[in-house]
Amino acid sequence: MHAVSDLAVAAYCPRKLYYRKRDDDPYGERDDRHELPFRYDELLDPETDLHEEPIAVSPVEYRSALGQSRARVGPTAFEALCAPADRDALLEGRRVRGIAHKVLEEPLAPSLVVGGEPPEEGVWEPHTVRAVALARALEWDRQTEVERAYVEYGAHGVIRELELTARRTGAFRRALRTAASIDGPPARTRNRSKCESCEYRSDCGVRTRSFRSLLGLG
Repeated sequence: MHAVSDLAVAAYCPRKLYYRKRDDDPYGERDDRHELPFRYDELLDPETDLHEEPIAVSPVEYRSALGQSRARVGPTAFEALCAPADRDALLEGRRVRGIAHKVLEEPLAPSLVVGGEPPEEGVWEPHTVRAVALARALEWDRQTEVERAYVEYGAHGVIRELELTARRTGAFRRALRTAASIDGPPARTRNRSKCESCEYRSDCGVRTRSFRSLLGLG
C-alpha cells in the first residue's frame, strides 16, 4: 500500500522520495489557502473583499479565473465542488491510500486541492498522478467506475477537470512502480531546475548553477 502523496513525489523526483522515506519526513502543513476552494460562492460574491483573502493574484484576476473555471467544468460540477458530498475523505484502494479533499457523488469523482501556480493548460504531472491515484482508490472503495478527477489550484481560482485517459493512467502506474522499487538512492534527476528549491539538495550532493554562472559572469 502506497501513500498517494508518495506517488506524486515519485513522479517529480524519485531521489527526493528516497530521502523523504529515509527521514520519515512529514509533508507540509496546510494553510489558509487550502480553505479557499470550499468558499467559491462567497469568493465570487462582489460583496466579499478579496484583498483580505490569501489569493495569489489580484481580486479581478481571481474572480475572472474562477468564473472561467465555473464555465469550463459546467454548473453541475461547479455546484458539487462548492458543496461536496464529503471532504477530507480517507480513500483506500488495492495499492494506494490517501486523502481526497472533496468527493463528488454524481458523477463520482475525487478532487485534489493543491497550492502553487497552475500550468497554462492541464495539470502538473505530480498532481495528475496524485489525482489518478485518488480516483483509483475511490473506484476500489465504491466498486464503481470513476472516469474523472479534479485538481483545484485554490489560490489562483483555477479548477482543472481530468479525464482518466490511458496516458494519465500510465503516468500513475509508472509512479507506482517507481515508489515500489526504491530501496536505495535512485539516480539524480537530469532536470536541475527541480533541485533549486529542494530541501534535500545538500544530502543529494547536486550542484546547481547560479544565473551569473550561466551567463559566464561568475
